[in-house]
Amino acid sequence: MDLSAKRVLIVKPSSLGDVVHTLPVVHAIKRCFPSAYVGWIVQKAFAGVLEADPAIDEIIPISIPSTSDPHAGRGAVPKALAATVATLRQLRRRFRRRPYHVVLDLHASFRSGLLALANPGGKRIGFRDAKELNPLFQHHRLVTDPNKPHAVDKNLAFAEFLGCLVTADDFRIVSDPGARARVERFLGEHEAVSGRRIVYANPAARWTTKYWTVEAWAELGDLLISQAAAAVVFAGSAADARYIDQISERMTERPIVAAGKLSLAEAVALIEAADVYVGVDSGPMHIAAFTGTPVVALFGPTEPAKVGPYGDGHKVIRKTDLDCLGCRLRACSNRRCLEGITAREVFAETVALLEAVPDGVERTQ
Repeated sequence: MDLSAKRVLIVKPSSLGDVVHTLPVVHAIKRCFPSAYVGWIVQKAFAGVLEADPAIDEIIPISIPSTSDPHAGRGAVPKALAATVATLRQLRRRFRRRPYHVVLDLHASFRSGLLALANPGGKRIGFRDAKELNPLFQHHRLVTDPNKPHAVDKNLAFAEFLGCLVTADDFRIVSDPGARARVERFLGEHEAVSGRRIVYANPAARWTTKYWTVEAWAELGDLLISQAAAAVVFAGSAADARYIDQISERMTERPIVAAGKLSLAEAVALIEAADVYVGVDSGPMHIAAFTGTPVVALFGPTEPAKVGPYGDGHKVIRKTDLDCLGCRLRACSNRRCLEGITAREVFAETVALLEAVPDGVERTQ
């Protein structure tokens, strides 16, 4: 399909990791068709990961509250419904003025189908195996390779359909120069960083079943600082700050706590500046993989073959002797899949990746 001078709309509003997984498709489109105009419908909270990317001509932020978030609370469904209706009206007015020629629905849900339908006309493309009646919204339905189950590989079916195969350079995140400068200042305020390797530690996720333990994180942090001479930066959102404070309070050594202190764009820059990422299965893990930062990832209820750190040079730690791995449960009374992982195990793998990074490597691009 020739997209030269065409307006192409990406529908992938969330989550953070899923947004990152879509970037190679967008980069491939812009590389093959430089005159194409690319717009992206994305949740406002995740727009920061896209704002510095020259492949994206228009970011269309929306704010529809999640109904699956553990903190959604009562009334989440009616609030989401009202926000969806209001958003559809706004998009309809916007697209009526300047419609898109092609709509790529990579989100594959009923709601994303409605968002795509807000664009009058145009060719809508989605997944054949999508759930929630999403295929009914599409003009063309893509079949994915069952032998390539990773979310990134599934998305690449769009690039293949468009006749624009991805290259290694398409797997990237573009960080904002201003954000990089602010992160350099932030790190410069902490003497513990001077001359040390930086470990970006991300202990929080949306699912409680993805959490490790406070005790294990505290032990790991102490080991990395005292025995590996690393600077450990615990990061996350403002909502994660209380949990991360519990970790730092149990530590003997002093980490750097960045939770709630950085924007998403700055978090991307910080991950890019780090020598190693260590953490649970969450959006920042995928950012690390796409910025070239080696990843040590702890997995339990999710499948690394489907949503693990993409590419080579990463390490996944999981208790392979359990028959309940990959259960995808968001709540569980027996969290042995994560609690069975020791701090010493994670420390050893993190040190191995730290030692594999040559001295003098530029931490930012």
